[in-house]
Amino acid sequence: MNTIRARFNTLFATVFAPKVRKGFENIILLLAGIGFLIHLGLIGLKLQGIVLFSAFNQDLLSDPISAIYTPFSLILVYEVYLLLFYLPRSFTSCVSKQFEIISLIVIRKIFKDIPQMDLAGEWMTSNHNLELMVDLFGFLLLFLLIFLFNKNKMRLPERPSEDPNLMRFISSKKIVSVCMFLVLGIMSLSTFGKWMIDTINQQAVGKIDSLFFNQFFTLLILADVVILLISFRYTEQYSKLIRNTGFIIATILIRLSFSADGFLSMILILTGVSFALLILKIYNAMENPTLDSTV
Repeated sequence: MNTIRARFNTLFATVFAPKVRKGFENIILLLAGIGFLIHLGLIGLKLQGIVLFSAFNQDLLSDPISAIYTPFSLILVYEVYLLLFYLPRSFTSCVSKQFEIISLIVIRKIFKDIPQMDLAGEWMTSNHNLELMVDLFGFLLLFLLIFLFNKNKMRLPERPSEDPNLMRFISSKKIVSVCMFLVLGIMSLSTFGKWMIDTINQQAVGKIDSLFFNQFFTLLILADVVILLISFRYTEQYSKLIRNTGFIIATILIRLSFSADGFLSMILILTGVSFALLILKIYNAMENPTLDSTV
């Protein structure tokens, strides 16, 4: 077992080495720039009456502002990579990165929806306009909740790095992280390939906002459950087990938001993040009763 742990630790150190992370970041930035220009080119062709892919989501070709959708999508890929890097650190850090990812998904959707605003007539009665307003105010509230979550995260007590149980637990989480990296790599290539084939064959592509991330959060829930089960071996602390379970519930609510339509999607996201924040505040109150709970 120790040999397996050592091999996965080495593989983790290789996949997430500082040079590899920096190189991947540079590649993503380059692809984001190229993707932005290509997207702008497709929009320009459509405005000239030239439509290359009729099955392509036409909402993304209606206005140059929509071109921001492409670089944001590539940046999200890098954020997912970073989430796997943070996964062995702590459950709370991983959840915080999940919230940052969902906030980027929300803002990406807003950039797609802004050009579709109905500015004629009774614009406040337009369902699209109302949904956009809800997303805008929801994003502000989401940003605030993430800030409060990270602020409360700083109050968590630190365990000694030489703790043998902690070291073994971290090694186990590195195994989960590497396995997720391999599965997500295959999943992302499969999703991108299917999207390309459907687009070329002029077939309709479903909800593009949930493309890949629907499956990603499903896999993330399974990984969180595995880590929770592993944690039973290293701790019997009630408050920590309840905290981690609460975080899984928050992830499930976020996952459900991809299957929801209209206002319900944002409601589920805000409910999930709020639930995680309350769980963390209660946990801090139990672990640090002498500290001011408003810190």
